[in-house]
Amino acid sequence: MPELPEVETVRRGLLPVMEGVRIGRAETRRDGLRWPFPDRMAERLTGATVQRLGRRSKYLLVDLDTDETLIVHLGMSGRMLISGHKLGKFHHEHPAPEKHDHVVFDLENGARVTFNDPRRFGAMDLCPTGALDDHKLIRVLGPEPLGNQFDESYLIEALQTKNSPIKSALLDQGIIAGLGNIYVCEVLFRAGIHPARKASKIAKQRVASLVPIIREVLSDAIESGGSSLKDYRQADGDLGYFQHSFRVYGREGERCVTSGCAGEIARITQSGRSTFYCPQCQR
Repeated sequence: MPELPEVETVRRGLLPVMEGVRIGRAETRRDGLRWPFPDRMAERLTGATVQRLGRRSKYLLVDLDTDETLIVHLGMSGRMLISGHKLGKFHHEHPAPEKHDHVVFDLENGARVTFNDPRRFGAMDLCPTGALDDHKLIRVLGPEPLGNQFDESYLIEALQTKNSPIKSALLDQGIIAGLGNIYVCEVLFRAGIHPARKASKIAKQRVASLVPIIREVLSDAIESGGSSLKDYRQADGDLGYFQHSFRVYGREGERCVTSGCAGEIARITQSGRSTFYCPQCQR
């Protein structure tokens, strides 16, 4: 599932195409994805101008001049693909409709943004912009890890009573918004913390050290266009390439990249998810 860096990369790719532009026509080609679409979604989007394209955790937020916000979740395999607009050196013509093109936005600047989702685990909803923070998908989220509300004091307090493994605690969207399995594995490796250690038992100084490491990992991933493992693509259709920088994720049985370490990357299962770590470096 796309995590914060992938969604932020998609947002940045859509910015020059959608922000400040009127939606000439919106089309839905099915009744919904993971959940049904809101009533008259295509009609409510048609004619609206995109005032701001934002992100909260793993959600794209499209603020409209109709005082509504379109909330978009990419799910497991969702893509927001652009055609009919020059991206960098290349002009992408409108392709023929594909089987899994479920929502299409034809913009007045000639661009088309298509939401393609083979597995249909994505989602879209419309919400009054002024009530966005109270929406059921948004109100449960913790602070953004790249935002000012996320700092050492906050994380120490948030984890001091958590008896769950640190891996599970960092995946809790109510504690930190947007972190997923890939990046938590990479963060814990850089911090030298074993993923099974109880969060509340980790020294405050080590918890505090997680904050700049989390920001570093996410920033590096965004700079690389995210991680493409199966379905993820950037808005221009290109792959991300942070997966080539993985130090532990997906590297079970391979040598640790730490200089002087003779350990091999191991894998355990936590809450149904694979966790990759170095038993020698992470304590």
